[in-house]
Amino acid sequence: MQQEDSDLFWEEMAGVKPLKVNDSHFNQPTHLPTDSQLARRAAAAQNEYLDKLTVDPALILPIEPEEIISYKINGVQEEVFRHLRLGKYKTKSVIDLHAYRLVQARELLIDAVLQAYGRGERNILVIHGKGFKSKPFAGLMKSAVNHWLVQLEEVQAFHSATREQGGTGALFVMLVKSEQQRVVASETNRKGSGFR
Repeated sequence: MQQEDSDLFWEEMAGVKPLKVNDSHFNQPTHLPTDSQLARRAAAAQNEYLDKLTVDPALILPIEPEEIISYKINGVQEEVFRHLRLGKYKTKSVIDLHAYRLVQARELLIDAVLQAYGRGERNILVIHGKGFKSKPFAGLMKSAVNHWLVQLEEVQAFHSATREQGGTGALFVMLVKSEQQRVVASETNRKGSGFR
């Protein structure tokens, strides 16, 4: 009986060609968004953020120029946050906002965060300055940057920089994993699982 089953199986499989290991289906996930899709999403997100993030100083909570700023969403591990606080993560992108007006700075910050996120970067450095002489209150740009960053979905944590990187006049900003990074991590984890 088993010989019959085997013969039937091979008869049914006669016209089937095996997939090649270097077949494009194995090399590239098919569910990654295209560059144009990513660009459209970034433009839509930027417009939404421009509408949402205020530049009215009356609506921004003042932060003292020398005050240390610290923020993280739920789920950020303490050790990861400690590494961020100590400046242990490399930053490719640095954005200096302290010479701009609030309207320009808001646009530049949103663009920098979305661009870095789109490139798959996890950490950026934002220089906002201390603003001892800013009006209508000291630390206006610093306060505005803090106010904006907590509202950006792409930001999962930030902390005032180390003295060498700008101290209380700059922030280490950690971004969430991008869609591409999640897909790659998922694929990597799937390949590593299974029987050994």
